[in-house]
Amino acid sequence: MWDFWTVDDGEQYHLFFLYASRALKDPHARHYRASIGHAVSRDLVNWERVVDALVRSDAPAFDDLATWTGSVVRHPDGRWFMFYTGASLNDSGANVQSIGYAVSTDLMTWDKAPGPVLQADGRWYERYAPPPEGNWHDEAFRDPWVLADPGGDGWHMLITARSAAGPVDDPSDTVDRGVVGHAWSADLEHWELREPLAEPGQGFGQLEVLQPFVVGGRQVLLFNCLAGDASDRLRATGTEGGVWIAEAETPLGPYDIAGARRIDDPSLYVGKFVTVRGTGETRFLAFRNETGGAFVGEITDPYAVTWDGDRLVLDPLGH
Repeated sequence: MWDFWTVDDGEQYHLFFLYASRALKDPHARHYRASIGHAVSRDLVNWERVVDALVRSDAPAFDDLATWTGSVVRHPDGRWFMFYTGASLNDSGANVQSIGYAVSTDLMTWDKAPGPVLQADGRWYERYAPPPEGNWHDEAFRDPWVLADPGGDGWHMLITARSAAGPVDDPSDTVDRGVVGHAWSADLEHWELREPLAEPGQGFGQLEVLQPFVVGGRQVLLFNCLAGDASDRLRATGTEGGVWIAEAETPLGPYDIAGARRIDDPSLYVGKFVTVRGTGETRFLAFRNETGGAFVGEITDPYAVTWDGDRLVLDPLGH
């Protein structure tokens, strides 16, 4: 298991996660075999696995290869909406990602809506092109994180995407195009794609699994990027990949992505902040990625989260 997201229904925490069978043997093959599993907990430590949430659709469909990372929010009418990434292969065998959603009344049984509801638009976002024209290995448009508008004006979606144009300061660095994609909806069902909330050229080829969050009274943007997906300039500093946070003025930016700091051990990936019900304390979870060159594929126990000046400190709780 690897990428995950959580939601609190007021009684239990729900963990939705990507998983694949270890019978694949090659951990890199997991991405094309991903389904969305589901577990519940009352303390973020002891989890009970329950019925799976989603699997890929029969071809042809936007999610006929795999179902990837997303988020869950509750509509004012009580329905739960799961936004997720659908992966499919185009005619040249490239992975094209787009976004759909499913609806549930109980967080257990999910019904997919016809999709996709959002796809990359070449006006703002990079579309896949084969070499030598192409700059990236797939069409990156995934990991939808949905949040209510702070002022009550509908809903916003942050998306892992790449800019259609290169960074202004160094157009030759085609890797350095990672941006925070953006869409807006009045009702969670119909979506309007908008310009990115960040500019390319900030050091990252992609900002995976975005999460805006207030930690200790400070607004940040959490994202994830491996060293191999960083720009040449960032890699030249010797920086390892992992989980990053950028200072932010609001959940919708502006973000100091160029000044982002890695906050964890590089063996952890796809971090998430979770608010503890009742206390309001912040916890951090991640999945265990590679240790000693071997993929682990487990979710951590929660970490306590505190600030030491401008440094975010993660402390294992010792369960």
